[in-house]
Amino acid sequence: MILISGATGGIGGEVCRLLKAAGTPFRAMARKQEQVDAFARQGIDGVLGDFDRSETLAGAMQGCDTMFLITPPTPNQFAQETAAIDAAKRAGIGRIVKISASDGNVRSPVPWARTHALIDHHLRAAGIGWTILKPTAFMQNFLWFKDPIARGFLPQVTGTGSVSWVDTRDVARVAATVLTQDGHDSATYFLTGPETLDMKETAKRLSAAVGHKVRYLDLPTPLFRALLRLTGNSRWMAKGLVVQFADVVAGHHDIDPTFEIERLTGQAPHSFADFVRDHRESFARPGS
Repeated sequence: MILISGATGGIGGEVCRLLKAAGTPFRAMARKQEQVDAFARQGIDGVLGDFDRSETLAGAMQGCDTMFLITPPTPNQFAQETAAIDAAKRAGIGRIVKISASDGNVRSPVPWARTHALIDHHLRAAGIGWTILKPTAFMQNFLWFKDPIARGFLPQVTGTGSVSWVDTRDVARVAATVLTQDGHDSATYFLTGPETLDMKETAKRLSAAVGHKVRYLDLPTPLFRALLRLTGNSRWMAKGLVVQFADVVAGHHDIDPTFEIERLTGQAPHSFADFVRDHRESFARPGS
């Protein structure tokens, strides 16, 4: 039995969908009873579990031999994931497939990049089987800026820096694959999209896909931070994103495509054009 954490999120939810379609037994963990009830209505085995409440984990993990580990970036991420790893070992889970980050580094100024590196070290030393997936930045992050894009502007602070953006659907597809296959123990996979793009080229691709001109605006940092706050990001998240995009300017995210997604799953990853086409309505002009 596979335990899926983050089952109500984008990647975890897609992993659940893929496993259900394949007929693979799994259990979806959620923090709220109404979420567990919603899983039940979908014919999914749901269970209450909360990484902030360690007493809930033993019951959630009972009978599971594999766990998919993912948490959103927060100041509590290290405590949450290390507690989950330790609880999994106590519960007899034999392997953890963890979502990490391509820029994970214990010396990184990006808070979640540093945190992921520390959690990865903890997992490798925990005496439990592991597979670590390290995706680059997600294409779905552009949905944060869907309103300005719909009005013809792509606001960013990345200068001419490039990123090999990856679609979260492909990350989930890799996760579902390695969760159900042998041969991935002690493996670390860097997951990228099929190409690297700077923001000028990204704006050009958006323009072609949505049918109206989208212009890249390289904003001053204080203005971009304010925009992130207006789009619902916490002060901690906004500050971290500004630091991360400064890393893009420095070229730290310009990773050549690895082609691991196609190698592991047999399917090519989504291109940025695919992503925009599939989310075209989100970027369309109001009233169009």
